[in-house]
Amino acid sequence: MEKRFIPYGRQDISDEDIQAVVEVLRSDWLTQGPAVERFERAVAEYCGARYAVAVANGTAGLHLAALAAGFGPDDEVITSPITFVASANCIVYCGAKPVFADIDPQTYCLDPRQVETKLSGTTRGLIPVHFAGQPCDIAAMAAIARKNDLAVIEDAAHAIGASYEVDGRRFKVGCCAHSDMTIFSFHPVKHMTTGEGGMITTNSAELYEKLCLLRTHGITRNPQRLTTSDGPWYYEQQALGFNYRITDIQCALGLSQLKRLDSFVARRREIVAAYNEAFWGHGSLFSPFERPGAYSSWHLYMLGFRGIDRGIAFDRLREKGLGVNVHYIPVHLQPYYRKRFGTAAGDFPCAEAYYREAVTLPLFASMSEDDVRYVIQTVLETVEELR
Repeated sequence: MEKRFIPYGRQDISDEDIQAVVEVLRSDWLTQGPAVERFERAVAEYCGARYAVAVANGTAGLHLAALAAGFGPDDEVITSPITFVASANCIVYCGAKPVFADIDPQTYCLDPRQVETKLSGTTRGLIPVHFAGQPCDIAAMAAIARKNDLAVIEDAAHAIGASYEVDGRRFKVGCCAHSDMTIFSFHPVKHMTTGEGGMITTNSAELYEKLCLLRTHGITRNPQRLTTSDGPWYYEQQALGFNYRITDIQCALGLSQLKRLDSFVARRREIVAAYNEAFWGHGSLFSPFERPGAYSSWHLYMLGFRGIDRGIAFDRLREKGLGVNVHYIPVHLQPYYRKRFGTAAGDFPCAEAYYREAVTLPLFASMSEDDVRYVIQTVLETVEELR
């Protein structure tokens, strides 16, 4: 009998998704075609932003957003230590210096009060992370940015479908009401997938033009942007850009997946509610907290193990068929950042305390009720074994 295994995340592909991809495969355009523009318009409309630029992956989106924001040598950009390394790497790609600020111990998102302690005369931007699908206090970040003339890039790789409330108004993550740009990731473990892929949203026409130029080698064929012309074949490289394009094949899948995004998020929230009911109040476990006014899209469910050896619990859960994981090793503890920027253990106590106790449980839209019950039962049994 095959051993049961429930991964921490996985894609949900329907027959309609497959048919959408097949239709593009049978069309004249596999890349740089109409499906890309349709996907961009659909995501912009969904989020409530004026523009969207589809890219090869979320990391490419972060890199292009950082370049479009103008980050460069001698600049400092503040971000979170509890995130995937790409949130900080994109700053380094531009020659700027990443500066970390500690997290809020309840939300695990970047703490605005800690951000203010890291501001300097060379700070040029903020990259707050909507960690695990939970919208951070982006209005507070925007207020800090306004006072200090900073660019704000929302790392929403975890948070498409999430929303937040400010002064009685609800905003979708990605609308860019409190930022210059927002990036999304469509990796298979995320809420919706294009295989690999990402998106940048913005309300700025100037940033949109920069992003489009940088996405394709810095090359334009737009007659209104050309400095001269030799004929209809003519193009110009006007900046040092990259090949960060996405294909029509991927965008066809994304368009199809986007139709089900709200149902995916709703199902994730149902599973989280079941987890919370089972784990809240347990002496050795603590559940993630949803900030008042926030509507988390719950990309990840991180359960804290307190008074129990997290490493032993992790191994036991894996042995019993749960594909648990840990998100993330604090970026400032990575050897590259220690060596290059002099970061060290003890720099960010809240981030490090979170890391010592967190385990990511399985959470994805296609989990069955039996899967959810098995996860809950297995976690509770394991805790009793280790107490």
